[in-house]
Amino acid sequence: MQDAHLSCQSPTKWNSVSSTDSPEKLASGAGTGNLPFQFCLQQALRMKAAGILTLIGCLVTGAESKIYTRCKLAKIFSRAGLDNYGGFSLGNWICMAYYESGYNTTAQRVLDDGSIDYGIFQINSFTWCRHGKLRENNHCHVACSALITDDLTDAIICARKIVKETQGMNY
Repeated sequence: MQDAHLSCQSPTKWNSVSSTDSPEKLASGAGTGNLPFQFCLQQALRMKAAGILTLIGCLVTGAESKIYTRCKLAKIFSRAGLDNYGGFSLGNWICMAYYESGYNTTAQRVLDDGSIDYGIFQINSFTWCRHGKLRENNHCHVACSALITDDLTDAIICARKIVKETQGMNY
């Protein structure tokens, strides 16, 4: 598998850049394209989570929401060490954030069991964060409200823990 990175040139274009690509190829623009939709669709189909349904079911709280751009999230995720964390590329993480929340930091979804998915990664209150109910496990040792702020630190730490403990993003 080649080491792939994403570089944002415009809001509608991703470049897939391989570490083996020559400077001439990179300078020529080869490999550029309008890939976000196709890439994310392929990744979503590979994931067991019902990402599209999650987007449809997202609820926004009364708090001021921040909806990040793909490029800004790529920078944040890269700085947080998510690229290739748990074997998942930066593109996988960006795609998951898109299909889970539409890059919306305050996205919430109430599930049939009464638990709530929170934030950009839609982290569940029953297992991973503290919402205030006694039956919650709170494996991330964080209040669910910390997962719906513009500061993504707690959400990223918890997402890393989920990927590590469940051996992937399919949890």
